[in-house]
Amino acid sequence: MDDRSDFFVRNMSSSEVDLAIEWAAAEGWNPGLHDAQCFWNADPNGFFVGIWRGEPVACISAVAYDERFGFIGLYIVKPAFRSMGFGRRTWQHAMRYLADRTIGLDGVVAQQQNYQKSGFQLAYRNIRFQGVVRAASAANVMNARAVPFAQLVAYDSACFSTARSRFLAGWIAQPQALALAHVRNAQISGYGVLRRCRTGYKIGPLFADDARIANDLFDGLAASVAGEVITLDVPEINAAAVALAQRNGMVSVFETARMYTRATPAVPVQRVFGVSSFELG
Repeated sequence: MDDRSDFFVRNMSSSEVDLAIEWAAAEGWNPGLHDAQCFWNADPNGFFVGIWRGEPVACISAVAYDERFGFIGLYIVKPAFRSMGFGRRTWQHAMRYLADRTIGLDGVVAQQQNYQKSGFQLAYRNIRFQGVVRAASAANVMNARAVPFAQLVAYDSACFSTARSRFLAGWIAQPQALALAHVRNAQISGYGVLRRCRTGYKIGPLFADDARIANDLFDGLAASVAGEVITLDVPEINAAAVALAQRNGMVSVFETARMYTRATPAVPVQRVFGVSSFELG
């Protein structure tokens, strides 16, 4: 029997996050081309790699947004090293890092029972919609980078579980991306980000005060990449978000279980028309 006693988990370097993104691509998750640096910005201490005999065999992200909230993602074991206990030990290391925070994740539905054993409970499902969209240019939207950043952070934090300014600064400024904001009476009433992925583009987040604003933002983002495949991940419990995707001819291709270790954060899900990413929430 193989000796697995020399397996250990350590922090990733920034360059090793690229490895985790490559593994995610191999799993068919279609990550963004510039996800690695954006994810790293969120919490440089929250990325871990499992090493066995000098070789990286497992990874996980455990982003601590603040002292109250964290999010698990990028939980991958290389196929040749599965069922050897490496994944479990990597998972336990990440959970210890996040300690007594409320922890969220987007897991494949088939693994719900395993996550429940670690204290996670289902909040709702996220549905991945995908398709080539024929969108018209939208009025009433502007480049989000022209909006006072403090306003953007405040709006984002009202739609997310906590403030995440470090992540947001990199997310809206990444290459091959477009961030648009809807501004009404000098106040933000919605914003969205479109980024280039291995295949096509993803929109996320897409936050808006109502469905009309979400549609304007979606149109503005989609129109910038006419003819490309677009992916949008929406909370199933937001019927208006599901309707937006279906109205644009997008079809369901995948789903995840959004789960938390404690009570579901008091996020206004009716304003969430697209989640930022399955990896970071």
